[in-house]
Amino acid sequence: MVFSSLTFIYVFLPIVLIGYYLIPSKAKYYWLFLANLVFYGWGEPVYVVLMLFSIFINFISGLLVDYYSPSPAKSKNVLVATIIVDIALLGYFKYAGFILQTFNTITGSSFTWKDIILPLGISFYTFQAMSYPIDVYWKKVPAQKNILIFGTYISMFPQLIAGPIVRYEQISRQFTGRNPSLSEISSGIQRFIIGLSKKVLIANNVGLIWDHYSTILSPDLSLLGAWLGIIAFTLQIYFDFSGYSDMAIGLGKMLGFSFPENFRFPYMSSSITEFWRRWHITLGSWFRDYVYIPLGGNRKGIFRQILNIIIVWAITGLWHGASWNFVLWGLYYAVLLIIEKLFLLKLQKHIPSFVNHLYALIAVVCGWVLFQITSIGDMFSYLQAMFSNNLLYAASDIHMLLSNAIIIIAAGFFSTDWIYRITNKLPEKAAFISKTCILIALFLVSTAFLVNETYNPFLYFRF
Repeated sequence: MVFSSLTFIYVFLPIVLIGYYLIPSKAKYYWLFLANLVFYGWGEPVYVVLMLFSIFINFISGLLVDYYSPSPAKSKNVLVATIIVDIALLGYFKYAGFILQTFNTITGSSFTWKDIILPLGISFYTFQAMSYPIDVYWKKVPAQKNILIFGTYISMFPQLIAGPIVRYEQISRQFTGRNPSLSEISSGIQRFIIGLSKKVLIANNVGLIWDHYSTILSPDLSLLGAWLGIIAFTLQIYFDFSGYSDMAIGLGKMLGFSFPENFRFPYMSSSITEFWRRWHITLGSWFRDYVYIPLGGNRKGIFRQILNIIIVWAITGLWHGASWNFVLWGLYYAVLLIIEKLFLLKLQKHIPSFVNHLYALIAVVCGWVLFQITSIGDMFSYLQAMFSNNLLYAASDIHMLLSNAIIIIAAGFFSTDWIYRITNKLPEKAAFISKTCILIALFLVSTAFLVNETYNPFLYFRF
């Protein structure tokens, strides 16, 4: 079940919210936990067992880590064992085939592996679960004694499938007195509609452009076609993922929870360093706090810091997918971040801001080629079409550009904060009326699109 579906919007969500608001506070978690399991099991019932196992293991681990806290060695052993189990589960379902395929390529062997359907959201909820016993070990939070509350935290349907990644320390105090106010519910509905509109009206439509160009062999691509295709994907993945995050945050507010922000207009960045402070914020902060800093961060000299950046970004790439193109994508960003850290950020202070912005945009767009095209050969062929192509454009490219000009311009505009700058200048009453009318219109139009929608993927579901 996806958020941008009529079943979710008009059946599942109303039932969940009505029950949640009517049930007494002490019983809300029973209802919410049940709703979480129904949501997750809608498409893959068998993997509910896997998620419940992860909940149980990490819940018990938190209790044991806390129990053995007077003996740091025992407490650490429990934590290490739990992390190994968490990573082993993720590795088996997501990386076993990739590892075996790589081994076959290196050794010339021919071992086979039965393809396993990747459990939805396993990368997200595994990281959430794993952060809990670590935070208990670091004494950031007390151990949770109620497995129902912990299970509700891990399986929370708004952000279960594709984040944002919510750490237990960020939400632990929000599990008491869950009675969302009218202002919270109203704010949540508004945020959900904005996210739904991003997904249905923009991401799905620009995604069709990328789908067209991704099927054309690189030797047949013109320079304009190559750039048009990858720019369309650049916009699609942003509106797809940020739209999902907006819907998740909005749903959280409807239930009385405050989830962390995951995007802050990343395409307005003037450097790659800034971009990664604005894009998938919860993942970046997770790797910073649980990998980069424990490795030593920037505390052990520049060479160790460079090594730590490389390690973190290689893992970041692998987290996104079991394929070498994701590793290459991660290392690509590691190199750019290292270059910026060593000298480029200082140099950029003396360069016009629009040049810095253009550099960041081009670097990000090229990065999406590495991210989306799994074949290394096809990847470099596509890059070649972007930068050294004798065919500047084809007639079909001009037609594609003109017929999609409005949606591309709209996507570019709404990927910035300009709409907020404009509305903030309106008188309060005019701003309220215009905002209300726009949101109602967006919801109705999004629903109309969903009635006959045949193209409605969520890109980050595969991660």
